[in-house]
Amino acid sequence: MPVEFKDYYAILGVPRDASEEDIKKAFRKLARQYHPDVARDKKAAEEKFKEINEAYEVLSDPAKRKKYDTLGAQWQAGAGFEPPPGWESARGARWASPDGTQAFEFHFGGTGFSDFFEQFFGRGGLDDLLRQARAGRGAGVPSGEDFEEATAAGRRGQDIEGDLLVTLEEAFHGAVRSISLQKTDPRTGRSETHTFKVRIPAGVQDGQTIRVPGKGGEGLCGGPPGDLYLRVRLAAHPWFRARGSDLYYDLDLAPWEAVLGATVEIPTLDGKVTVRIPPGTSSGQQLRVRGRGLPRGAGERGDLYVVVNIEVPDQLSAEERHLWEQLRRVSRFNPRPS
Repeated sequence: MPVEFKDYYAILGVPRDASEEDIKKAFRKLARQYHPDVARDKKAAEEKFKEINEAYEVLSDPAKRKKYDTLGAQWQAGAGFEPPPGWESARGARWASPDGTQAFEFHFGGTGFSDFFEQFFGRGGLDDLLRQARAGRGAGVPSGEDFEEATAAGRRGQDIEGDLLVTLEEAFHGAVRSISLQKTDPRTGRSETHTFKVRIPAGVQDGQTIRVPGKGGEGLCGGPPGDLYLRVRLAAHPWFRARGSDLYYDLDLAPWEAVLGATVEIPTLDGKVTVRIPPGTSSGQQLRVRGRGLPRGAGERGDLYVVVNIEVPDQLSAEERHLWEQLRRVSRFNPRPS
């Protein structure tokens, strides 16, 4: 089924040969501009924020970017996109009924990812179904005596998997997301859509799976339906990085702030805090702010780590240059001792 091609390079405003650092800088600039917490038009900003997160999800991952570049080379503007011959998508987007007589295509709505991402870079496709069958999860397709036995007793439906883009704000507060699952019979074109609520628990972590009972494939001969499994993908944030329940924030300091010490105000997910920078702080040093990370159960929270980065001015006035030269003459500091 053709899907709309997503030009991730254009979305981030970078050339196809952009470096990893250029892609990271472009994402952060756009994410700060369109983050729903700061944008005036929050609805439009929310959609744009999801779009640039999806682009960054693919282009920041070397393996995904390589696959994407293969797809992009075959694309023609304005046309419905079909993968080039021999290109295997990450998501088969099909489910076979337990008796092998029907095949359906599934499309998610409300997950935060486009159909293009779901089909080529998400999970829940044919490879996943085969892996589940080998692991004994879900229905598989019985045959022979197994089929007759399954027909008599009823057989559980196949599990379905997908990705769910979750913002750090949703992971912090918890949220309820409206998800739609459209099932289409490619032979007849008939579709049916089921919409349901999914609870995103506070403190959910990247890679964690949320199980939605009974929203998978239909069972055989009165058997129960399978389940839907949504793997959480934490959206990249313009200010924070998450590692488990801990958050990391990059703080730029002027050289004199690092040398003399300073008091600075930094953001957190629930308001601003003041952090004291001790004199003699080095670039790369981490300062811990206890209990200002993500929830981790039992009323506890992870920590926030402030990662120091010392910036130097790239332009100097005549007076500033004179003072730096004077400091060079009088300072006994040697960063390269023998």
